[in-house]
Amino acid sequence: MESGLNFIDLILEASVLVQLVMLTLVGMSIASWAIIFQRRAVIAEAQSDARKFEQQFWSGMDLGKLYNEITARSGSSKGLEALFVAGFKEFARHKKNNTGSANMILDGTHRSMRVALSREVEKLESSLSFLATVGSISPYIGLFGTVWGIMTAFIALGNVKQATLQMVAPGIAEALIATAMGLFAAIPAVMAYNRFAKHVEKLEVNYANFMEEFANILHRQAATLVEAKSNVSA
Repeated sequence: MESGLNFIDLILEASVLVQLVMLTLVGMSIASWAIIFQRRAVIAEAQSDARKFEQQFWSGMDLGKLYNEITARSGSSKGLEALFVAGFKEFARHKKNNTGSANMILDGTHRSMRVALSREVEKLESSLSFLATVGSISPYIGLFGTVWGIMTAFIALGNVKQATLQMVAPGIAEALIATAMGLFAAIPAVMAYNRFAKHVEKLEVNYANFMEEFANILHRQAATLVEAKSNVSA
């Protein structure tokens, strides 16, 4: 025996405004899932690239050779490679010009790597704000559609002398679908945002730790160069 309340029919029979609310929520949900899959791939790639580069960096390979290999590739470097290239490029420039003390060289490389760090984190956080927005406003958009639908249903009952549950049920049911759609759009977006934000935070800490360790290596090399220069001048 059929209940008489079909999900598709309820959507088609809803008021125009409620249908627009539902259509908006469906669009937001589709966009959220597209971003979720895209960000998942980007963050997973960043994590994999970071592990591979750290293994290569700490293998004892000559830094100049590593820099040349990275810059010789087609396309721009990213992740830890971008920080390494920014720092080593600045270090090589000071070394070539033979200017400044070890601390001055370190300040220059640190600034270059901080800029690169900000850019890489910004790339990782791209579109996460959209997920946060969807997670925040979707339930309220759905609630608006529900309130409007229920209000419309009760206004229609004002023209009826004797109201029954059978008369009001379809109107309330179609209105509640908007709330369900709002939650359907919001829950995955919130869960994905929290998960991705946590991964980005871990990557940022990893990048910052590498930056400090690399800066220490360059500082020692700069100190050695400055000391050798002083001995030659003496």
